[in-house]
Amino acid sequence: MWPNISEAPFLLTGFPGLQEAHHWISIPFFAVYVCILLGNGSLLYLIKDDQSLHEPMYYFLAMLAGADIMVTLTTMPTVMGVLWVNHREISHAGCFMQAYFIHSLSIVESEILLAMAYDRFIAIRNPLRYASILSNTQVVKLGVGIFLRGFVSIIPLIVRLFSFSYCHSHVLTHAFCLHQDVMKLACADITFNKLYPVILICLTTFLDFLIILFSYILILKTVLGIASGDERAKALNTCISHISSVLIFFGTGSGLSFIHRFGRNIPEVVRIITSYVYFLFPPFMNPIIYSIKTKQIQYGLIRLFSKHRFRS
Repeated sequence: MWPNISEAPFLLTGFPGLQEAHHWISIPFFAVYVCILLGNGSLLYLIKDDQSLHEPMYYFLAMLAGADIMVTLTTMPTVMGVLWVNHREISHAGCFMQAYFIHSLSIVESEILLAMAYDRFIAIRNPLRYASILSNTQVVKLGVGIFLRGFVSIIPLIVRLFSFSYCHSHVLTHAFCLHQDVMKLACADITFNKLYPVILICLTTFLDFLIILFSYILILKTVLGIASGDERAKALNTCISHISSVLIFFGTGSGLSFIHRFGRNIPEVVRIITSYVYFLFPPFMNPIIYSIKTKQIQYGLIRLFSKHRFRS
């Protein structure tokens, strides 16, 4: 048993002042959730089924799709529970574990985008050694390292949440649990829980973005040195999908962090909408981006649909 945990459950919050419209709000939310699961699930199945996609670039894309599915399945039950049937109660353990998976997977997605940048960097800067540097064994090692780093680094924060007592309001500001929300309800010294996330973000997400940015500067330098205009365009085209995903992920994440830290006068509904944009927009857009911008994915989808139509 964990000590000092008060008995009363936490209360999740949907959209304040719009409770009567929750049933209508749930319709687009459910549609987006279904699209995320279908889109990313289709990517996973396609990459597994199509031998031509058994390359490092698509293995990393499969990891990204898997992480998107996991974070969606983590938030979907409580969000739809609040919007559909106004089920607001969540146990302390359930809340802490949901926060653990949400924050761990955010770091994992950042790391995967970094690995994808490394893949493009090697493919363009050192194409002759691409297969030997990014062998299947190396991809597996990178994947295991990415998930371990994400899930291990969050543990200290969540363990601390278990040890706190909660004697203030038990009402959370979202329909899912975030560490920063739960932390504020604790009747304890939360200095560690304030400082550790800042250090962690600097050493993971912020550092990942800087390395990605630097890698693309080097990639651009290499591409500009290519004599053929067609070859330059072809090399840059292989990066467009990844650049789009990076901008969406880090752009929405920066917006959410800025509002939570500096937007004290911003209406609460704006904060809530921003958090949903961060958790829903990137996983919704990633399959669309890669389906539109990546010819191999397009050809794979055509072959997949043709095969299943032929079987039927």
